[in-house]
Amino acid sequence: MNKLIQIAMRHTLMARLAKHASIQLSPRLMSWGASVLPVCALLMSSGCAVGPDYHRPALKTPQAYTATSLPERTVSAAGSAGQVQALLPGQSVQQQWWQAFGSRELDKLVADAINASPDLQAANAALLAAREHVAAQRGLYWPSVSAQFNPTRQKIASSLSTPAYAEQIMLYSLYTAQLNIGYVPDVFGANRRMVEALAAQVDFQRYARQAAYTSLVGNIVNTAIQEASLRAQINAAHELVALSAQMLAMSQRQYAAGQVSLADVTAQEAALAQAQAALLPLQQQLDQQHNLLAVLTGHYPSELPAQAFDLDKLHLPAALPVSLPAQLLEQRPDIRSAEAQLQAASAMVGVATAARLPSVTLSANIGGATLQFADLLKGAGSFWTVGANILQPVFAGGQLLHQQCAAEATYAQAAAQYRSTVLTAFQDTADTLQAIHYNAETLRLADVAYQAAQKNLLIVQRQRERGAASQPEVLLAQQQYQQAVMSLVQARAARYNGTVALFQALGGAWWEADSQESGQP
Repeated sequence: MNKLIQIAMRHTLMARLAKHASIQLSPRLMSWGASVLPVCALLMSSGCAVGPDYHRPALKTPQAYTATSLPERTVSAAGSAGQVQALLPGQSVQQQWWQAFGSRELDKLVADAINASPDLQAANAALLAAREHVAAQRGLYWPSVSAQFNPTRQKIASSLSTPAYAEQIMLYSLYTAQLNIGYVPDVFGANRRMVEALAAQVDFQRYARQAAYTSLVGNIVNTAIQEASLRAQINAAHELVALSAQMLAMSQRQYAAGQVSLADVTAQEAALAQAQAALLPLQQQLDQQHNLLAVLTGHYPSELPAQAFDLDKLHLPAALPVSLPAQLLEQRPDIRSAEAQLQAASAMVGVATAARLPSVTLSANIGGATLQFADLLKGAGSFWTVGANILQPVFAGGQLLHQQCAAEATYAQAAAQYRSTVLTAFQDTADTLQAIHYNAETLRLADVAYQAAQKNLLIVQRQRERGAASQPEVLLAQQQYQQAVMSLVQARAARYNGTVALFQALGGAWWEADSQESGQP
């Protein structure tokens, strides 16, 4: 039924255009169009699209992400950051997954970044451009119509013998108006395949935008965690500086009392300087995180974000949803992008194949030419032409054949890249799931080391006050304590970062936000 409607529309198009242009068509032309154009339209609309019809490659997905089964729960350690995390197979990531960290400051920062990020704005513009390219290509489904009006003033040479010369008309005006109608039937589906390829590029740009969205949110959360970690490390470094200053003051008193040598005092002075120097790279890294947060939210580095994050105020999500492996193909934007590229490559094979087959062009010109403009409006001096052109490439030096072979090779390349992307995505997810458990165990051990180093430092300090411990023993205990504090803070941050990595590896729930958008092609 749709094809018959299209035929009728194409058949009546010429008459409608002529009517609006005040140009009268001869009965002979109308009779010719009534008999020929519907037949041509029927033949052209019944053509098939050459080239392969796209189907998603059949990939056998595994039943599990890792070769060995992982525990359903992680180990625990002291503090909220060391709590148990439960893995929930078969559950999907929530759309605004960063809210699981329980920080309003983080929620606001993410919202600001989504609204102001130039990267997302560029991705949105690229998606809009891709949609417009599809709409433009679909315009080739219809005939093209152009109107032309050409008024001229002419003088005839006296040496020419023309009817105008015989009537002594040496200077006259000529008014010519016409409609040009052209139509290229999509006999072998070249245009349909091109539309398919451009539509696949729309999908690619959509998934690229979602990948940018997921990456932006992940970078924001990870940077906030890193900032909180650096703050905790700086606080620990300040405590160590204060501790070293106390030890230096005690050494100076003992030296004045003749209980220690000058070498002990200078060793403690060096320890204090080292503790103070350790603050500088930490502060530098914190400033860099501030600059990064400003840029991610669409601001200059001089515009510091108002939010300041504390590691103790970030909550570690206790429940970690783990999508089924079969769902990963739908949830990862990088996999969907690779599939869109594969579909575009498949369609381009059809375009290259159709280029080797005959192409048909239908054309018609309707108009009039008179010496008086008023006569032109009355339909005098009318003329028309109707024609068809069939072009079959015969010899092009093998160009068209090799272009088709190149398109087929590009399709094979895209298929291999799609499989590689799928494998890499599963590897990323497996690595992240394993890291969740390793990070929990690392934090547990780091907490044990911290508790032991803290207890050892207190014991050595008391012994030193009573003269039962030497200055090198105090310095060693201080270094061990500093290393334990830093390791504990870094292990805590690693647990948060590992949780963020899992949410990203499972796709970041972009599909839920994408399904709420309107106007998708």
